Amino acid sequence: MFAEVLTIGDELLTGHTVDSNSAFIASELTERGYWVRRITTVGDDVEEIKAVVREILARKPEVLVISGGLGPTHDDVTMLAVAEALGRKLILYEECLEKIKAFYERLYREGYIDDPSLNEGRKKMAYLPEGVEPLENTEGAAPGAFIEHEGVKIFVLPGMPREMKAMLEKEVLPRLGKRKFVQRKFLAEITDESKLAPILKEALERFNVRIHSSPKGFGKYIGLIIFAEDEEELEKTVEYLESKGIKLEEA
Repeated sequence: MFAEVLTIGDELLTGHTVDSNSAFIASELTERGYWVRRITTVGDDVEEIKAVVREILARKPEVLVISGGLGPTHDDVTMLAVAEALGRKLILYEECLEKIKAFYERLYREGYIDDPSLNEGRKKMAYLPEGVEPLENTEGAAPGAFIEHEGVKIFVLPGMPREMKAMLEKEVLPRLGKRKFVQRKFLAEITDESKLAPILKEALERFNVRIHSSPKGFGKYIGLIIFAEDEEELEKTVEYLESKGIKLEEA
């Protein structure tokens, strides 16, 4: 099963913000048994986002997770771009508007803001592509969205890490089922990754696993992460590597 991740924000491209969201999303998807095939980042531009979403959908991943650009300001254009990419209208979701209203009224009562009224920026967050299922944001104002389009499960999440993580855990992962990957980390006692390469190639041809190697320089160890759908397949891979003279130490 394949997945892709799309993160959105000018701040990610200028280097002002480190894109930790994509790493977190990819890790969670991997745990659920998805191969994350690509991670893409674009700025806050409707045409750029629209083009990239269409490119991703053309590759037909099972899952696409989009993060960023759902707020009240002029550069929060993700929902509009996704709507246009899918050929859908952007419409007002009254249930989202009510939750946004309640969110700002709570902030007002708690003394965080001085005006709880629904201005245009706040109303803007209640506009989602027609036909989506709104996703609740328990940590912020902007709702997310879920839609299955031509066989691709698309999730649109906020960019604030706290909000994104909460929505991923509560709204996204339950929709992806409980299937998980097994993964274990090892240190391979070998001095040169080029000597290890043909053995890893053989292992990949024999077993239904993925292996990530991380060279530590020309020294004593090379780091390995082995991913498999079950513990038995992973253990067979480990036994095979050791039969080829590769001493593995669990990291």
